[in-house]
Formats: sequence, C-alpha cells, structure tokens
Amino acid sequence: MATPAPRSPVPLLPRIAVGDLRKDQDISENELRQLVDLTLDLKRNPRRYASALEGRSIVLLFEKPSLRTRLTFELAIQQLGGNAVSSIGPIGEREPVKDVARNVERWTSGIVARTFDQDTVDGLAEWAGVPVINALSDLYHPCQAFADMVTLREHFGALQGLKLAFVGDGNNVAHSLMLSAARLGMNFSLATPPGYEANPHILAEAEELACAQGTRVEATHDPAEAVSGADAVYTDVWASMGHEHEAYERNVHFDAYRVDETLMAQAGPKAVFMHCLPAKRGQETTDAVMESPQSVVFDQAENRLHAQKALLLMLL
Repeated sequence: MATPAPRSPVPLLPRIAVGDLRKDQDISENELRQLVDLTLDLKRNPRRYASALEGRSIVLLFEKPSLRTRLTFELAIQQLGGNAVSSIGPIGEREPVKDVARNVERWTSGIVARTFDQDTVDGLAEWAGVPVINALSDLYHPCQAFADMVTLREHFGALQGLKLAFVGDGNNVAHSLMLSAARLGMNFSLATPPGYEANPHILAEAEELACAQGTRVEATHDPAEAVSGADAVYTDVWASMGHEHEAYERNVHFDAYRVDETLMAQAGPKAVFMHCLPAKRGQETTDAVMESPQSVVFDQAENRLHAQKALLLMLL
C-alpha cells in the first residue's frame, strides 16, 4: 500500500498581540492589514489551511438570534479542521459571567460571543484564559467591518483614499466601520437623524485615527452631504435587536434616511451599495437598490466566512 502524502504545513501566520478581540481597537493597523491579506489568501487557497485548527474546539455563546454570524463561524471552524459547539441564551443569567468564562476555558480553545452588552464580552475576556472574539455587542461589530473591508478591497483593488458613507443609525456597525476605515486610509462620512448619533468617544477616536492617516471621519445629519462622491454607501436596519420597542418612533425619524435610487445617484459614478443584513426592504433601503448591479451585500455575507477564518487563525 502506498504511503499517504504528508499534509502541507500551515503557513506561518500573523498574530494579534493582545490575544482577544473585545473591540476593534484591539487589533492594530498593521494587524488589520495582515488580516485583510490573510482573508484573501484563505479565500483563494482554502485547502492550504484545512487542518489549521485540527484538535481545537471553539464555543459560540450567543445571546441573540443569528444567521450569518453563527453559520459562518461554525463553518469557518469546521473548514479549518476544528470543532464548533454552541450555547444559545443569556450569558451570566444562571451564573456569573466570570464563572461561565472559567468553565468554558477548561473545555475549549476559544470563545466567540454575540451579546447585548459590551460588558459581557469584556467580562469573558477578563476571566477566560483562552481568546475571546466579539461577534457583536451593543457598541461594536468588528467581524462585520473586517469582512466589509475585504469586500471593498476586492471590488476596488485598494482601500487608500476611498470614501465610505454610512446612512442611518449611529450604531455598532457604524462604530466598527469608522474605526476600520480610518485605520486603512479611507474617508468615512456618517449621516444620522438628530438624537441617533454615534457614540461621541468612539467618533472622536475614529477622527484621531483618520487624522493620522491624512483622511477624514465626518458626522452630519444630511444624507445627501454624506453620500456625495462616495465610493460605497452603507446602511443598516433602523431598529436593531434590543430596540424593537422603538420601531414606530424610529420609522418616523429615519424616513428621510432611506437609501433609495435617488440617494445612490448622488454617490460616485462607480459606487457600490452595502448592507450588513438582514435588510428591511422598503425601510432603510429599497428593493431596487438591493437588487441593483451596485449591490455587493451578498459578497459581504460571503466574506464573513473568510474574514472570520483569518481572525480565528490570527488569535488561535
């Protein structure tokens, strides 16, 4: 019987120095650029990394329902040769977060947490001796932003000097996008209704990061001003999970912030439309925009898988 050919060794991988991804700021500018490059290599050469997490088990602790985040993390772990297990429900309700963390660290090589409160992610990272990944909290959605940077890189070839406009709620997605865009040399413009602005501390941090790159992060209440000349126009649902009770009030305040064909026409001539999904067509955007040739929303969704593979490898 012929001897099986030995497996190719996993290439030497860059590392995230802090060991956790609690928030976007935990990954440096250089590490973020390495993550984008690694994501593209993983997408082109998946078999090269097929055994990278062999023998590793990673737990997904999810307080919120999920399609893209849960399935792409489970698939990413499996396609890298690891095992994924899930726990769905409140974290820290039956026992303290610090006890959850110290149980899970004994069984697994890492924790992926999708939570309501940022404090829950921070608590898991503080008490667990294994890497913790923020898969979404009330303040940040870094995994989404990383995949979006990859999508823009694929579409435009380079990120430096691009303008990304976000129209809608100054929420976790907007926060992560502005932090990633600023560090990668992009201009970022945010248009929100009065009273729904981004967190001022995160906005100030993004402005400082952009200044260091020679670019700008700007906030306005005028959607047309924000999207003027933009290379990419991004939006999200008006009432995220946890804000459903505000849906009627938000619909009134956000009505002028719908990304429709008229608003898209004010962006750059080759602008793309982006959405983190799920989308409520007819509210924050229209079916015509979602289904237009400008839409890259399903490219974004696909790249969640590859970007999260890169993130897992850089942490584990």
